[in-house]
Amino acid sequence: MNQNPSLSVSIVIPTYNRVERLQRVLAAVSGQRYRHDQFEVIVVSDGSTDGTAEYAQRAHFPFKFTFIQQDNAGPAAARNRGVAAASSPLVLFLDDDVVPAPDLINEHLRWHAEHPNRVVLGTMITPPDVRLLPWVAWEQAMLEKQYRAMTSGIWPATARQFYTGNTSLSRQLILDVGGFDERFRRAEDIELAYRLAKLGVEFVFAPQATGYHYAERSFASWLATPYTYGRNDIIFGREQQVDLIDFVRREFAQRNRLTRWLVHALLDRPRASAVALAVMPRVALLAHRLLGERGSRPIYSAIFNLRYYQGVADELGGRDHFLTAQQVMKTAQT
Repeated sequence: MNQNPSLSVSIVIPTYNRVERLQRVLAAVSGQRYRHDQFEVIVVSDGSTDGTAEYAQRAHFPFKFTFIQQDNAGPAAARNRGVAAASSPLVLFLDDDVVPAPDLINEHLRWHAEHPNRVVLGTMITPPDVRLLPWVAWEQAMLEKQYRAMTSGIWPATARQFYTGNTSLSRQLILDVGGFDERFRRAEDIELAYRLAKLGVEFVFAPQATGYHYAERSFASWLATPYTYGRNDIIFGREQQVDLIDFVRREFAQRNRLTRWLVHALLDRPRASAVALAVMPRVALLAHRLLGERGSRPIYSAIFNLRYYQGVADELGGRDHFLTAQQVMKTAQT
């Protein structure tokens, strides 16, 4: 791909069967307070069947627009196609449900000017005009908790905050590490970030690079996510020779008593786990109805963490491997 020096940034948006949300995102990109002749947008449809292609073919935008259609192969493959087509040295990833605030491009470029050769992480905050499903509201609350921690300096931005819903980096860096690993359909962005970190690439948090996250997912999809993340954390650590299990151990030791008790009680006990995972969501919905988000939040946290540690334990080889690892850590700390 020949680089185009007149373009400051290439915006890559993978999409799958979200044509209405995609329209909203592209409308907001059209409203950016940045010269439209200095950026391009590349939309990669990952096998959409909802009229996305027809919309893209008839749409007109004030910026250079490229539409790519591929068979369904996952978001990693879609982003790789977008990066391959990009003609700017800088790539900005947006998700098809993240609506950029008017100065999002300006903010990303400002941070790159001040922090060259870094990865810039923007925000995906809850929109003021939407009522999220309870489990999605929990997820957004946890994400915004991370943003507050990075803003206040409690912890720095790291590879684990590399969410490609709103982030930018050098196209060459992506190519240097071989792009996204298309084996993974979840946490593929974090996996790439670990490889970037191994090269010594630093991450910076840009709180004013604002995207509004119009998140929507079924409870079944939400419940599948932490289990996959748990398995993937162990896979990523094993393949990249990064000590992620030590990180997982430390995190588990800091979890609240309810989470630790559930994990100890339910790992490798499928019947008991199935009962708990059938009852707890109902309790969470009731708590949400009676007490709002504050009432349901601890229950959704317990559900999410239980599934995450079930994924970790299964990838390690079962309950005994996970709990033995915890005991080894406790012994080392005494």
